[in-house]
Amino acid sequence: MKSTLSSQHMHHIMTYGISNPFDILGMHESDRGGLFIRVCYPQALDVLVVSEDEKTEIGRMQRIHDYGLFQLDLPEEKNFFRYKLRVLFGDGSSYTTYDVYRFPPVLSDFDLHLVNEGTHKNLYHKLGSHLMTLDGINGVFFAVWAPNAKRVSVIGNFNTWDGRRHMMRRRESSGIWELFIPELKEGEYYKYEILNSKNQVLPLKSDPVGFFCELRPNTASIVYNPNRYVWRDTSWMERRKTETNPFHKPLSIYEVHLGSWRRNSLENNRFLTYRELAKELPEYVKEMGFTHVEFLPISEHPFDGSWGYQTLGLYAPTSRYGSPDDFKFLIDCLHQAHIGVIMDWVPAHFPKDDYGLSYFDGTALYEHADSRKGEQKEWGTKIYNYGRNEVSNFLLSNALFWIKEYHIDGLRVDAVASMLYLDYGRKNGEWLPNKYGGHENIEAIYFLRRLNEWIYAEQCGAMTFAEESTAWPMVSRPTYLGGLGFSFKWNMGWMNDSLQYMHRDPIYRKYHQSEMTFSFMYAFTENFILPLSHDEVVHGKGPLIDKMPGDRWQKFANLRAYYTFMYTHPGKKLLFMGDEFAQGWEWKYDQSLGWHLLQYPEHKGIQHLVKDLNHLHKTQAALHEIDFDETGFEWIDGSDVEHSVISYIRKAKNPEDFIIVVCNLTPSVLYHYQVGINIEGTYEEIFNSDHTKYGGSNVLNKGDLKTKEPGWNFKKYALDLTLPPLGTILLKKKKE
Repeated sequence: MKSTLSSQHMHHIMTYGISNPFDILGMHESDRGGLFIRVCYPQALDVLVVSEDEKTEIGRMQRIHDYGLFQLDLPEEKNFFRYKLRVLFGDGSSYTTYDVYRFPPVLSDFDLHLVNEGTHKNLYHKLGSHLMTLDGINGVFFAVWAPNAKRVSVIGNFNTWDGRRHMMRRRESSGIWELFIPELKEGEYYKYEILNSKNQVLPLKSDPVGFFCELRPNTASIVYNPNRYVWRDTSWMERRKTETNPFHKPLSIYEVHLGSWRRNSLENNRFLTYRELAKELPEYVKEMGFTHVEFLPISEHPFDGSWGYQTLGLYAPTSRYGSPDDFKFLIDCLHQAHIGVIMDWVPAHFPKDDYGLSYFDGTALYEHADSRKGEQKEWGTKIYNYGRNEVSNFLLSNALFWIKEYHIDGLRVDAVASMLYLDYGRKNGEWLPNKYGGHENIEAIYFLRRLNEWIYAEQCGAMTFAEESTAWPMVSRPTYLGGLGFSFKWNMGWMNDSLQYMHRDPIYRKYHQSEMTFSFMYAFTENFILPLSHDEVVHGKGPLIDKMPGDRWQKFANLRAYYTFMYTHPGKKLLFMGDEFAQGWEWKYDQSLGWHLLQYPEHKGIQHLVKDLNHLHKTQAALHEIDFDETGFEWIDGSDVEHSVISYIRKAKNPEDFIIVVCNLTPSVLYHYQVGINIEGTYEEIFNSDHTKYGGSNVLNKGDLKTKEPGWNFKKYALDLTLPPLGTILLKKKKE
């Protein structure tokens, strides 16, 4: 290799860089014989080459360019050797280090091929920053995908944020840049400085596969050791692997926004940390009887007001509440309390912040170049290019990352409808049809199917949930049958219809009873979750309690009857935090829930009701065993519109195990109300939403309830009941 460079060549290198700085920096054979060493230290006064043990000075390097290129010619040396650099500065300070450009590549050609092919399931093991030992030296390895960049440099405090110091090696046609920096340690802050094809330095970028981020508004990535944490949830994880069928089990989800579940009012209303939450949240969720918690997105995001739904750091839990190890500790504590953890996951869009994925290497890399496919104008965000192998691999590997590395038990995929339809939220002329002329996003469909196939292929018992608000068929059916492959789908139709009904004055409900009964017509077409989520208590919608009509007593009675209806309706359950005690105002992301409301009996009664409903849901097989098959449900009467009464039977696999549900959705007590049943025997009331312990008027069916003839509702026998006002009751046959 030439040991001399022209002044023009040196100026170009130092200004614009090259795709492989290893070609000119480090130790090389000289075209004039012997060896030479060339390094770049723009701020240095002098650079010395010393032996690896730092005891012998090999030579003082000559400055060959004002920008900081130094060179030492060693004409007598024939064999490469290990060395260090002693760098001296004008203020008298100095340090000794290894030469970055003496280390070999790290990524194998096979890894590069898998990334470009889009099939690397452990992408996060290859890209990002990693503590490692190379050639016997400890340091940090960096790798990033930026195929259209002219130069990529790692910058941080360790090089005074100077992009000339640590220019990365481009790995051939893969578009991946890598560099090992010796003696760098955990906790270093870093970014990528990228020069685009027009020789322009882009806004500094955080690491797309960074595992830890600075606390906002700062945006640097932080070198983190992901292997330090020692998990203590072995029994939970082993059980999760063996219990691979969640459909016949109780599933009651408590949806939580970590920043507002509780706050520390004594310290400027600050967030609770992950570890503080770990002391309180598992205990509360377990006491309330929920089987799982679902966290609103916890991936790093720039704006608190997005609630995490505009995420940029997909591989990093937000620093708002602590470190990645702290987040693992929270999950660990929940698992030890026998509570599963579901995470809101957002592959539908990403924000345009300069330091993020937008125009990452100066081109539309993660997004589409055409805004008709690459922008979600309704949200002011970019849309991932699901058809690009490396982009889909980035997302798919991220899904596995949370399941494997953080022991997450399920992913709730946000805004699936916006992914499936090319014309979602767009007017005519604002979208491009697919190759067949339709509005289906073929690339996104393929991506979602691969997502579920990858997760199920891991055989780890993790679940997936689709927030899909349209009538797209077979969302929760296997991909080999033509479905999307999700475990569950949110039942947005049930939520909208039932809340609309409950909002009506009871005097008018008889004209709209189909709003409560229509969901039973399609209840078994998907594996449905019944969601009363955060979306129902924001944007001016008010709290659930305010959606109920009538005076204060009737509002709470309506809510009690509605929750009981929800817990007996086919489908798994989800309730947003605060709804379990009837929070009296709309949810605000920057305030604590109104826990003080529990001093009032009405709110305490709702909390008691939800706790007991969760207990019933878990202990009564008829309320969870057959949620997704019509054999688990039987109508008694859904057409009694004059009384606004709905009655039905929920069944377990054991034909002798069933529960009768009767809902009276008027404020009148109905005496001697007849309910038909085909099985003779003695029944008892096992639950009544009007019980005084829940704040009701205590209109109960006490003692034994014996069937009689003639029958009712075209059934052989009848039960004579008293229905409480705005109440839902559950009956069960007593064992002989």
